[in-house]
Amino acid sequence: MAAEHIEDNRIEDADRVAEGASENEHHDEDNQLRPEFLRSVREALREDDFERVYALVEPLHPADIADLLELTEEEERLALARAIRDLMGVEVIAELNDWVRERLMEGLPADVVADIAEQLDTDDAVAMIEDLDREDQQAILAELDPEDRAAIEAALAYPNESAGRLMSRDFVAVPESMTVGDLIDFLRDGHELPTEFWEIFVVDPMHRPVGTCALSWILRTPRAIQLADVMTRDQSLIPVMMDQEEVALRFQKYALISAAVVDEAGRLVGQITVDDVVHIIQEEAGEDALLLSGAGDGDIHEPIRDAYFARVKWLIGNLLTATLASGVIAMFEDTIARMVALATLMPIVAGLGGNAGTQTLAVTVRALATNQLASTNAWRAIRREIAIALLNGSTVAVIVGIAVSIIFQNPVLGVVIALAMMTNIVIAGLAGVFVPLTLDRFKADPAIASSIFVTMTTDSMGFLVFLGLATLSGMVG
Repeated sequence: MAAEHIEDNRIEDADRVAEGASENEHHDEDNQLRPEFLRSVREALREDDFERVYALVEPLHPADIADLLELTEEEERLALARAIRDLMGVEVIAELNDWVRERLMEGLPADVVADIAEQLDTDDAVAMIEDLDREDQQAILAELDPEDRAAIEAALAYPNESAGRLMSRDFVAVPESMTVGDLIDFLRDGHELPTEFWEIFVVDPMHRPVGTCALSWILRTPRAIQLADVMTRDQSLIPVMMDQEEVALRFQKYALISAAVVDEAGRLVGQITVDDVVHIIQEEAGEDALLLSGAGDGDIHEPIRDAYFARVKWLIGNLLTATLASGVIAMFEDTIARMVALATLMPIVAGLGGNAGTQTLAVTVRALATNQLASTNAWRAIRREIAIALLNGSTVAVIVGIAVSIIFQNPVLGVVIALAMMTNIVIAGLAGVFVPLTLDRFKADPAIASSIFVTMTTDSMGFLVFLGLATLSGMVG
């Protein structure tokens, strides 16, 4: 027996070594696909040697196949997908970049996409086809089984980025009249249960959720106990029309693993699980960061035309706000002409003010996005940012004032730039918190346009305060 056990271990170790050697043939030390492997696949594609393509790709993990598709040039990607059609399973589709997946779904035959969709959960299938053209959607839906088609069409009827789009219709719901034993027997005999689930939803005769039972409780409770006696009645119900960002915040706040989704009548229509919410949290966080910079979706696979239109409008907006700052400078042409040093120092005042404003803006937008900042604590947040701005402004003002006094041998100029720096950093702090709060008050996304207004404020006010103080000080003849 011991000898057999040792021999089995040797076989397993040999298999692992062989598997590792196979992986090393395709991956470098950073676990990325090797350039020479990519070249081999592309050469086989150019030669229309699809059997060789399939043989090269077959050993790869689904996540690596997704990486291969993303690394392949767009004009070769569809040919690759067709060559490895049997390998384009659920795991590969789930790992693909959104833009790449959308282009592939548009290029593949409707029956192929339908076969993939039928293997996915409803929410994943909806995510795969929701961005396709209406014509492509209808062609794919026509290839689906009636039950799957009805579920996907029902999900597509809900607004984009709503709980109805995000939810899965695969859940376990039982009446509260059951005992624990009845439930265990039902779970063991059920043939249409979800592959994975963590809790059972208990519903009343109107199919409205009245509580939940965790699987761990069910396994540890005597069979004769009624579900109504062990279920948790406190639950977070998600309205079907709730925005996905609000859903993510609720999961984060209450540390939920799953939650019931209810329609307008309070009936259970689906569930949302934490794995879907993690994706939403990452997506929303990245989206806010990109919106602050005006970079659009910020995806390297985004079409050039879409990226152009997303970015150029903000550059034009910045051009208009920069014109306002230039107008302020034009008001003090005579002052600058008499003292050229002012032109050298102006960018310092405006630049530091802009950085200070961006810092405050980032904190405020994040606080709004995570529901940490509301009308009840807005003034406390404003007072906090003013205090921080005063401390930062004082520190920077002293350093800049002393440095300018020594370099230009002009103490008055040092005092002027110190006061201007102090004032502009305080203004930047106020703008960084007031602008996003104002936009949020008027139901506008504070991440979209805040940076333009804050930059306009810090540039214009920085030039105005610095040049105005220089004029009033009398140091310019």
